[in-house]
Amino acid sequence: MGNTRIDDAAVQALLDRARREVDQGHLPSVQIALGHEGEIVVEEVFGNADLNTRYCIFSATKPFVASTVWTLIAEGALDPARPVATWFPEFGENGKAAITLEQVMLHTSGFPSAPLGPPAWSTRDTRVERMASWRTNWEPGTRYEYHPTAAHWVLAELIDRTTDTDYRDVVQARVTGPAGLPRILGIPADQQDGMADLVLVGEPATPDELEAVFGVRDLPATEVTDEVVMRFNDPAVRELGVPGGGGCARARDLAAFYQELLHNSHGIWPAPQLADWTGTVRNNLPDPMGVPANRSLGLILAGDDGRSNLRGMGRTVSAQTFGHNGAGGQLAWADPATGLSLGYVTNGYDVHAIREPRRGTSIASLAAVCAVAP
Repeated sequence: MGNTRIDDAAVQALLDRARREVDQGHLPSVQIALGHEGEIVVEEVFGNADLNTRYCIFSATKPFVASTVWTLIAEGALDPARPVATWFPEFGENGKAAITLEQVMLHTSGFPSAPLGPPAWSTRDTRVERMASWRTNWEPGTRYEYHPTAAHWVLAELIDRTTDTDYRDVVQARVTGPAGLPRILGIPADQQDGMADLVLVGEPATPDELEAVFGVRDLPATEVTDEVVMRFNDPAVRELGVPGGGGCARARDLAAFYQELLHNSHGIWPAPQLADWTGTVRNNLPDPMGVPANRSLGLILAGDDGRSNLRGMGRTVSAQTFGHNGAGGQLAWADPATGLSLGYVTNGYDVHAIREPRRGTSIASLAAVCAVAP
């Protein structure tokens, strides 16, 4: 990591941009935080919230679960090259016996939209039964399509089986607790005060708008619908802790987590393996829109192909930047070149498929230049 200092003028430009979304009525509230040199150096909130308000972070949850799996890999309890059915035999039913842990973590395992929602997701037995029933859409390892929730239900079960402990508690015991962070996943109902309820904002982009920007008149359908998103206001769903997208956090928690991935100051992961997990691309297959995945074992890397903005990290980060954003505009990444990490959260779920990623690109690009050489 380079020797850099925080640029106050750049920080002010970032905060002004974040505030603008609230001032103009596009979002009800946002939190934003920057980490640098192991500390939270910037933290602000705008709108109907305060600095202790927690937000649903959707898929920004995934690295917390993946980094818990890393600890089990480091101990030899799990091996990315071996089939999931090694530890979870029921999963191997219906032609899934050869799917490896690595393929699950790289979203190449072939079941991107495998169903597992309420009420089946409420108990471990019904989750296992449902996962056993899944079938693949293609030969595992040959294609990449993002698995919004299915892959991480598999990871959760592997955590349960290899530790004989509930995955939500294991994430806290092995990662967030040692890093000095509050519980992120599976928040008990009596501990949910101060959570921001999600609000749908904006209007859907028209087919003409989509075609002008993406070259298609309809975006690929996924399981992430407005109805599904609003379920995460339900206290029971927050307590369930959907491992692929049900975490609850503040912006500072995200920025601090990524500082831990940069510095490993609490020794949570072995250093050589952590460098691999945060820096080695293992999946560069194209997604359905033709963008190479640039995925490590649980994270997304910005890359040097000029498409970092399409991976949610803006246009000004270094190629080594790693992270994982969440639906609705949640931003979370770290840049080893500057030592910066970003956490940005909002409870305004913008249904406009162009405005929301443009907002993220703008904020991430401004955040990435907040540290400069002295």
